[in-house]
Amino acid sequence: MSLGVAATRTTNPLLLALLIAASAYVVATHRSPAPWARSYTAFARLALAVLLVRVLFAVVLGSPIPGTHTLFALPEVPLPHWAQGIRLGGRVTAEAVLFATYDGLKLATLLICVGAANALASPTRLLKSLPGALYETGVAVVVALTFAPHLIADVQRLRAARRLRGRPDRGVRGLLQVGLPVLEGALERSVALAAAMEARGYGRTAEVPARVRRTTAALTLGGLLGVCAGTYGLLTAVGGVYGLPVLLAGVVAALAGLRLGGRRSLRTRYRPDPWETRAWLVLQF
Repeated sequence: MSLGVAATRTTNPLLLALLIAASAYVVATHRSPAPWARSYTAFARLALAVLLVRVLFAVVLGSPIPGTHTLFALPEVPLPHWAQGIRLGGRVTAEAVLFATYDGLKLATLLICVGAANALASPTRLLKSLPGALYETGVAVVVALTFAPHLIADVQRLRAARRLRGRPDRGVRGLLQVGLPVLEGALERSVALAAAMEARGYGRTAEVPARVRRTTAALTLGGLLGVCAGTYGLLTAVGGVYGLPVLLAGVVAALAGLRLGGRRSLRTRYRPDPWETRAWLVLQF
């Protein structure tokens, strides 16, 4: 995810290629045989499709980037007056194609980094790392993150089964034949997950005094507002003096609110999962 943040800060193709190579190397060396680890290839294909679509749109619909080096010219389709600013066809310049390529490569790199996070992050380990106040939200996020990897695994399993039976697994017909079993498997998995969560007492809360609840809400809301104000101050030249103190105060208040809010969640910790030296080295480098 840190690589994804770095990808949003540049359009240099060399730096973006290095970020893609770094994420691919980490996935290749640290990926586990779990189902969610197979999603990296799908995200890489999606990133390639996004890059191609971005360049295609720049060629067909034009680009706001002016250019002097004309590559070729397409037949231009006249549009009505209410579609001013949009064109179909026309002159295609090298500057517009390069800008679209760099912009699409940045988005593709971000998708690949998100795919690496999906392929490497274990949902159970992620839940263990969350504070008690964010446990319910974290469960929803983890379920959403694991939806795509499980869906891809179901599609691969059903396509392999159809090939073994001598049935087509490609094209529109094969997609329609695979889609219904995949949807049925997703519904069955959702029902099983809901039953498992209810059996483990998910959603039960402890009795917390009203004073603690009000203090928790005030600290959390005030801390988040402080983080927003401090971040705005750091990004502007006028607020450079108060930006960092307000940001630090907001972070401290938000952490205190999360600490107090964790008292509502009845949780037990089974087999603590400490960070080892290898994990810290991967995060640092």
